[in-house]
Amino acid sequence: MWNGTVIADSDDTVVVEGNHYFPPDSVRWEHLQESRKTTTCPWKGRASYYNVVVDGEANRDAAWYYPNPSAAARPIAGHLAFWRGVRVERSDTANVPEAARHRDDGERPARRGFLRRLLSTAPH
Repeated sequence: MWNGTVIADSDDTVVVEGNHYFPPDSVRWEHLQESRKTTTCPWKGRASYYNVVVDGEANRDAAWYYPNPSAAARPIAGHLAFWRGVRVERSDTANVPEAARHRDDGERPARRGFLRRLLSTAPH
């Protein structure tokens, strides 16, 4: 959720370098606006960006994806990751210790079997 609105919701993200990549069918595309920004990762390839937009307010370049990643990063092809005040959080965190909420599986891609939601860290 960002700015009070759910942007993506999935129980099947791919974790790479501590970032959760959401499958395209879990994203609410009406809240994304293409950005001109691109960057290049030495091993994943060229990334493209989206602005996250809710109620006319934009979080610039807050989502990125790899449309044609390298062979090593193929599991994240077309998946979206988020940053800039948007964080990934388990939906069932009420009974999970704080230390376990922020754990990841390291550098390799890994599937997670629990529901994740995007929540804004900014007060709205």
